[in-house]
Amino acid sequence: MTPGADFEAARPLPAADGLAARSGDGESGGTWWSQRFIEVLESFGVGSRLERGRSYALGGQVTELEVEPGIVLAKVQGTRYTPYRVRIRARLLSEHQWRRAERALAAQALPLAQLLAGQMPRDVEQVLEACKLTLFPDAYADLKASCTCPDAENPCKHIAAVYYLLAERFDADPLAIFTWRGRPAEELLSGLRARRSRASRQTRMPAAIPAEAVATPASASFWFVGPELADLRISPLAGEAPDTLLRQLGPAPVATGESNVTEVLAEMYVQLAEAAERRALAEQHGRGRPI
Repeated sequence: MTPGADFEAARPLPAADGLAARSGDGESGGTWWSQRFIEVLESFGVGSRLERGRSYALGGQVTELEVEPGIVLAKVQGTRYTPYRVRIRARLLSEHQWRRAERALAAQALPLAQLLAGQMPRDVEQVLEACKLTLFPDAYADLKASCTCPDAENPCKHIAAVYYLLAERFDADPLAIFTWRGRPAEELLSGLRARRSRASRQTRMPAAIPAEAVATPASASFWFVGPELADLRISPLAGEAPDTLLRQLGPAPVATGESNVTEVLAEMYVQLAEAAERRALAEQHGRGRPI
């Protein structure tokens, strides 16, 4: 018998109150970001070893799992009475890198709004990639995983089980990914809110106007209608694409029935524009004015 064969063949002891994976078929990761996490792990060439932990994840052998800045701490019930301790460290982003990340995320209106709502933006990886950062570790060397079991393989089935459960934790709490990379969720959100507040104040505050520029003939008549407005013509015709702005913003993080709210609003924009056009044209023709 080869060394460790009896260890591999032995069945684990039942775990009380284990954190069983929710997916009955073992396909962990219900959201794109948790699926992406599993894909990243498989891209490191450890896919076959991840399979070893699938039954442990489904069987509820992981009894504890905590995500803290830079590290995941877990306990997995194996063949011994004392659960094995698993630690998975991720390479932390430096303070300078986090400032770059916050700047990039705060500069994008939709990703910023989604993060502040506790959601993971679809284009978050592209936003971070633009400032030479990544959401997940770049290589398996960026992960320092260890287990107290006697198995020399890494990942062992206990570490692999924790990876699957970690993907489900990311499903439920997407901001835990940032915590794992070294930025607790509340600290990240606080930094983003502060940047949004500063940008808002800078937008609202106009540049200082010299005192001598206030009392000018032009400023004295600023609020009065001039003769130039007599020649102004406003077309009541609707634009070719009244829903252009909505479609530029992309799908909203809200659905109504089976449709995304953006699609519903876009259709309403078109209907309102057409109704406004019909009403304006009727009024114009009724007055006999040129269009």
